[in-house]
Amino acid sequence: MIKRRLFTLTILLLVMIPGMIAQETDYGPGYQTIMMTNPSYTGSEGDGILRLSYLNYYPGMNFNLNSFFVSYDSYFPVLHGGAGFYISNDYMGGIVNDLRGGFAYSYHLQAGKNIYINAGLGASFFYRGFNTSGVILPDQIDPLQGAILPSAETLESRGHTAFDAGAGFLLIAGRYTAGLSVGHLTEPDLSGYGSSVEKMQRKITLCLEGTFFNESRMKIALRPMIYSMIQGNYFQAGSGAAFETSFFSVSSMLLINSSKDIDLQTGISFNKGPFIAFYKYCFNLVSGNSLLPASLFQHAGVALSLNYVDKRKTIKTINFPEL
Repeated sequence: MIKRRLFTLTILLLVMIPGMIAQETDYGPGYQTIMMTNPSYTGSEGDGILRLSYLNYYPGMNFNLNSFFVSYDSYFPVLHGGAGFYISNDYMGGIVNDLRGGFAYSYHLQAGKNIYINAGLGASFFYRGFNTSGVILPDQIDPLQGAILPSAETLESRGHTAFDAGAGFLLIAGRYTAGLSVGHLTEPDLSGYGSSVEKMQRKITLCLEGTFFNESRMKIALRPMIYSMIQGNYFQAGSGAAFETSFFSVSSMLLINSSKDIDLQTGISFNKGPFIAFYKYCFNLVSGNSLLPASLFQHAGVALSLNYVDKRKTIKTINFPEL
């Protein structure tokens, strides 16, 4: 019981941001971590891509909310599709630590002259651990001298592991791309108590994108995008665009959610051969409860192409927006 109260208090006081909802860390709209959200994108770029990134929530607020992400995926002709893995580690306030690792597979099918369909499945595990050594309970606080009293309650720090699965579809028709996914098919219980209230609810995401290239030698592209996500009673939607050249790209997306927040996510990236470095920042413009600071999170990372696959004769590849 004490463990459940500690978890609830931690989430309410430290993790009330759009990027962390429904008992998990959500990386928001973006293609550098999309394999964890929609497995059908796995291997869609053809080349083996290694991605590493770091997220810091509430920058400057000293809440110690951080996430680390690494993934690798590629197209494999023998599998008739893409396969990859990912690992993420979410460190929330020094008390709750979520370690997640998973594998994804996507079958690639050419359904017409210029129509391609990917169907993906993902399997992962969640491990939630607790560090209660620095927790101060109300009965430990002396009104005059502070937290010096021994507590009459013992906090349980036992971790819990849960299995999860997800599925997704990707449709490519000419210059347009649509991705639909359903996450948390098993509705894993991260608390380990079997409570239906604490189970992770299914998450449905939809991404729509168009790619428009100019006909000159400058290789300029404009990519308008629409994003939406539903998980339980929480809803988020947004639209924006990315402007790309051969060397750099910039993007901007306006997001709204069911908490009546309006956020602006902006980003920039630089491309040098097989290497991409990117940086995103999310601002809160309007807060539905007046509790959110202006700076919500920052996301920085790199993507590196490790090998080239001669795939254009067998699959339709996607040049993902770098942001």
